[in-house]
Parts: sequence; C-alpha cells; structure tokens
Amino acid sequence: MQAHPGAAFIVLEGGDGAGKTAQARALCSSLKSKGYKVYPTAEPSRSTVGKLIRWSFLQREKMPPEVEALLFAADRFLHLQSEIRPALAAGKTVVCDRYMYASFAYQGAQGVDSKWLREINRFAEKPDLAVYLDVPAEIGLRRIRRKKSLLEKLELQRQVREEYLKLVRAGELVLVDSNQPIERVSEAILALVVGRLQELGL
Repeated sequence: MQAHPGAAFIVLEGGDGAGKTAQARALCSSLKSKGYKVYPTAEPSRSTVGKLIRWSFLQREKMPPEVEALLFAADRFLHLQSEIRPALAAGKTVVCDRYMYASFAYQGAQGVDSKWLREINRFAEKPDLAVYLDVPAEIGLRRIRRKKSLLEKLELQRQVREEYLKLVRAGELVLVDSNQPIERVSEAILALVVGRLQELGL
C-alpha cells in the first residue's frame, strides 16, 4: 500500500560527478511534459541546517564523520517536514537529488557504523524508487569543473562507490550506468521512473 496515494517519491543518488543534478532536472522536465505534477528538491536542503552544511564543512572545515551524519540527519528531518511530505500530500511527484542513502555511503565510507547511521535516519521513509547513477570515481572527479569540496577526494570517492554498490546489491537502489552519453542515461532513468509510476497507478 502506498504511503502517499496519488503521489510518488523518487530519489537520485550517486558519487560526485555522476551527473545527478543534471539528470534530476532532465527527469523533472520529462515528467512535466507527460503531465505529472513535479516537485524538484535536493539535499542538503534549503533549511537553516542545510545552509550551514553547504557553507561550513563542505568547503571550509572537515568535521568528524559522525558530526556530518548528525547534521545531514537533522537537515533531512526538516526537509521531510517542510518540503517533501507537504508536496506528496499535494499529490506531486517529488524528485530528490540525494537522500538518506548518501549518508549511508559517504559517512559509511569514512568508517561510521552502518547500524547507527540507519538508527539516526529511522524517521526517514523509504522512497518509491531510488536510482543510483554509477560512474568510476576517477571519471566522476574529472567531470567536476568547480572548486572541489572537502569530500571530493579520490580514495574517499572510491569507497563511497563501494558503499553505494552494497546498497544496490541489497536491493535498496537501482543502478544506472552513468558512464555513457547523457541522453542515454536520461532515457534509462525516465524508463525506470515511468515504469514505477505506472506500477503505483499514476
């Protein structure tokens, strides 16, 4: 039974340089053209905590990964409360660029206990579909033109990818090969999402 009748919660995940943000925009555009009411969003969110995350340790200061995890969980709580749940209640398809799986991958890659990460995120409901855009870490980092954040280091990104692939193997994420032309990636994501929406009767 669907938690939000008439609505769907879609998540795009991936390491840095995987193309999530561009693909989220393309997905929203395609869904709108098919007549769906769409609500695009992302984490870190626009909340006070999300702004702190963006301003602070992603660019300025590396904090212990446990602190990162707690800040992201706090932002996620606010994000669900102020944006995601109201949009779903209004019958919109929410497309979120990163969600709790990013915490499992990024902080898990830094040695944080996976059970504890799940415990502090237990308030976060599962999406109807979570897609993982897979690209080798070396390629992903080469794609980044802006100044790299404190988490965009090769060895860490390699481990992040391994954590994401564990989630794929566990059936929590559906893998799309992002190391192919952008249009083909977009087509693959759209096919998965439309298929899931049809399963939900939307």
